[in-house]
Amino acid sequence: MTHVFHRNPATALNCAVRGQGITLLDAQGRTYIDASGGAAVSCLGHGHPDVIAAIKTQLDQLEYAHSSFFTNQPCEDLADFLVANAPGDLSKVYFLSGGSEAIEASLKLARQYFLERGEPQRSCFIARRQSYHGNTLGALAIGGNAARREPFLPLLTPAHHVSPCYAYRDQRADETEEQYAGRLADELEQKIQEIGPGRVAAFVAETVVGSTAGALPPVRTYFQRIREVCDRYGVLLILDEVMSGMGRTGYRFAYEEDGIAPDILAIAKGLGGGYQPIGAMLASQRIYDVIVNGTGYFQHGHTYMAHATACAAALAVQRIIDRDRLLANVRERGEQLRARLREVFASHPNVGDVRGRGLFVAVELVQDRSSKDPLDPTLKTHARMKRKALENGLMTYPMGGTIDGIRGDHILLAPPFICTSADIDEIVERLDKTVRQVLPVA
Repeated sequence: MTHVFHRNPATALNCAVRGQGITLLDAQGRTYIDASGGAAVSCLGHGHPDVIAAIKTQLDQLEYAHSSFFTNQPCEDLADFLVANAPGDLSKVYFLSGGSEAIEASLKLARQYFLERGEPQRSCFIARRQSYHGNTLGALAIGGNAARREPFLPLLTPAHHVSPCYAYRDQRADETEEQYAGRLADELEQKIQEIGPGRVAAFVAETVVGSTAGALPPVRTYFQRIREVCDRYGVLLILDEVMSGMGRTGYRFAYEEDGIAPDILAIAKGLGGGYQPIGAMLASQRIYDVIVNGTGYFQHGHTYMAHATACAAALAVQRIIDRDRLLANVRERGEQLRARLREVFASHPNVGDVRGRGLFVAVELVQDRSSKDPLDPTLKTHARMKRKALENGLMTYPMGGTIDGIRGDHILLAPPFICTSADIDEIVERLDKTVRQVLPVA
């Protein structure tokens, strides 16, 4: 009997005892390929000696000092590194302990920015259906994950939602990608007008949608059109790269591929690679200047902000990514992963789509390939896939409710950046075996 309050108390979990490279070992001696990086976290895999050494070195000097009294060198160095590599005008970094905290800070900063500008009526936020921005109340309120929101609706601040960029299901046969992007941008503009242009503070979106809808990449020009709409109405663009950022798509910042830059950015997961809990919010200089030249104080904070050891670990992770040229590997291995998945599932009637960017990939499962009808949600195919994959020594991140919070199943893959070509082949082989065991082909 455990005294730990686990998320799902009815499920007995094996105890992980060791990690090395892309594998984890449990107390029974079974090994697992971590093909999801946990929840797209473990970008360098497990047990990386250089990150561990950086943590030990920092602990010998200073483990933690509260940010209301002191700054520390690791947080200063990490901020310099992020700003130097971030396209656009993101010039200030606010360090936190995870993705939900980074989103909360982003929402509060957007609100305070408009207060300090003398626009107190701008208090409304727009996001997308089938999005996920975290489990704290502010992040849950703005998110579009219906199942996670529903129990807590009485506690949530009202938010507004528009359609996701979900080309597999929503792009019409007679539309080009540019026309589809334009239609979605028009929908956002209509929503802003419906709410009242002077009442909207920000539009919030995952650059590449994560676990709720399964690695949905935007079509070409989507974010360029969205950026135009936001600028037209003075609405801030907040991008959530908690899952998709820090190299996961093959670029340190996923938005680099879309030719735009946000006003505020939230990152986490791959920032520290799981070696320490850390997240961050990056803000543009103009937003920072409004606060500094106004009240001079951001009305927000947490105990473990700019944690010295966490920042030292994250800086080591990011420097290793550069030193070992891992972004190029992510792009190459990602192309290999998607190509191999499409090859092995080319004739499988229940595999509808293989999508993603870099090593951020999803397989959407369907009842019928031609109609794209989803599987019966009562079958909980995603949960069966997860259990069977673990039996096959493979960690994946499946999810249900892909389409609307109830219908649809997908399997998310986010293996470590250090994967070799042989590793990708082994991941695909084990996943192929798993899918055919759960959904056998007649």
